[in-house]
Amino acid sequence: MTFAAYTESHAADVRAFECRPFSSDIPAPPQAVRGRVPARLRLRHGGEHDLQIAYELVGPADAPVVLAAGGISAHRHVIASDAFPEAGWWQSQSGVGLDTARLRVLAIDWLGADGRLDAVIDSADQADAIAAVLDALGIAAVAAFVGSSYGAMVGLQFAARHPRRVGRLVAISGAHRSHPYASAWRALQRQAVALGQLQCDESQGLALARQLAMLSYRTPAEFAERFDAAPTVAHDRVRVAAEDYLEHCAATWVARTSPTAFLRLSESIDLHRVEPREVGVPTTVVAIAEDRLVPLEDLFALSEALPRGEIHVLRSKFGHDAFLIETRAIGDVIVGALDAALQGACGGAA
Repeated sequence: MTFAAYTESHAADVRAFECRPFSSDIPAPPQAVRGRVPARLRLRHGGEHDLQIAYELVGPADAPVVLAAGGISAHRHVIASDAFPEAGWWQSQSGVGLDTARLRVLAIDWLGADGRLDAVIDSADQADAIAAVLDALGIAAVAAFVGSSYGAMVGLQFAARHPRRVGRLVAISGAHRSHPYASAWRALQRQAVALGQLQCDESQGLALARQLAMLSYRTPAEFAERFDAAPTVAHDRVRVAAEDYLEHCAATWVARTSPTAFLRLSESIDLHRVEPREVGVPTTVVAIAEDRLVPLEDLFALSEALPRGEIHVLRSKFGHDAFLIETRAIGDVIVGALDAALQGACGGAA
């Protein structure tokens, strides 16, 4: 289906597949392990660096390996386990799209996420970091790479640069390039951080950047539903209903993110470029019709240019953040794609 055909039909959801369940055999008890891989990487724009790449694996040791990657705030801890019981960043997909009783889920901490790597970081560098982790773990190939947002961008890079190491790509809300409007939005966020640094108040600058980001992640429809209360006047100032929510999001972000990490990973999104025709692996593209950060037309353009691509369009008032909130709809797409990947018996530890 083309973007024009989708627009004309006003389809609410063009998912066209039958989800088949995994085997009902009793699975082996899931296992989890964390570690760090030392690697010397030549960054595309930042020179050579000796790095420590943090990873986590959860699931049976003999299960097919699926790599999971999210936005720039995501990390190696995707789903809770007995060894690491705290909720993961994609905990909602536990047993839904990512079944760690029958899959071995691998993830890394993004290069630069700890704020120690103050250099230009490309999505291609993240793809090469993942390849270095696979080498260290003795994993010849993963059955699938499931990426959302920035993770989808890195997944496209990984499939283009290391095509024999992935059986299938699922790219959710992430395209082959950043849309110019989204890049302009992020440029303003980085300016807010820079202004905070000039005023010796990095936290305030980072907090403002996060609040601006939240407006790009969500939609006017959600805000109209949640924050329709009249403004209040206190201490001679007007305060709108959404401010408490935005400030809470900012405080949570600032508590766990360094300005350097935010700036370098934000830049990495805008630097990202992949030529779709170079992504030869079967690819499932997932678009959210209401996503203002990754417009629907960009994901149609991606899927149409991929040699082996398909697209599924979902509707959600949560916009770009739908991959975190629309658990069942996203999980159904992941299961369908993983089922197709696992039929090829690709992946697993060497």
